[in-house]
Amino acid sequence: MTTTQSTLVQLDNYGPWTVTPEPRREMDLQTLQSRLFADIAQFIGGRGGYVFHTRFDNMIAVTNGINREAHTTLQESISNRYPVTISLGVDIAETPADALQGATEQIQAAGSAQDENRTEVLAGEFLDGRSVDQEPVHIAHFDVNDATGKYTDQLNEFDSFIQIERSYASLMEYMRKTHGALSFFVGGDNMIAVCPELSAEAYQDAIDNVERDVGVELKVGVGRDSTAHKAGIAAKHALEACRSHGTTVEFSEPPVSTSDDYR
Repeated sequence: MTTTQSTLVQLDNYGPWTVTPEPRREMDLQTLQSRLFADIAQFIGGRGGYVFHTRFDNMIAVTNGINREAHTTLQESISNRYPVTISLGVDIAETPADALQGATEQIQAAGSAQDENRTEVLAGEFLDGRSVDQEPVHIAHFDVNDATGKYTDQLNEFDSFIQIERSYASLMEYMRKTHGALSFFVGGDNMIAVCPELSAEAYQDAIDNVERDVGVELKVGVGRDSTAHKAGIAAKHALEACRSHGTTVEFSEPPVSTSDDYR
């Protein structure tokens, strides 16, 4: 069994702010978004969590081991240094998708993302430390086989980008629909998925599906631990084992037998 604590980070009233009192320069907005993500990533990462940008005005974090007080501190830090504020919804569930759904509902219940009166919401359920130790986070680190040789050194950058994005879209949709996992592109040819407990066969099925769908070959290392950071480091080592052994699926430790179906 796994338990994911997910935090949805949502900028408050961001859309109207970008055009008030008149439309703001796009590169200024891109700079703001990138700096904001970097600061949130540093804060969450420094406490053992992972955060991923989705549409930049929304970010998804895996926050096992990070308590309510730390979330409050994050909100205070952002409001002190940026012209925008953030709302945080938090929930826990066996699958990452269910945890995110609950976190989303916490924020939505407080008002619209473009409601100027909805500011710095912090709502939801947090794990205690004992539960984190007993129910680990599972992180799967996917990598494209020989991306440099097949794409980077053969195609122009945009066409290489298209190939990698196709593999990401295929993996993201398959893992979400089949297992309730959440997958994110993290740069280069790397994708990270936050997963429930899955077998080696389930990961191989995901890899096979991407190859059938878009013709891109993947490999994956899987790690599990009490926080996303620790599980992610274990997954990186498992991925190195794939490279060393010429395999497509490696675990940082023997996987526990479990049902693969997401319900």
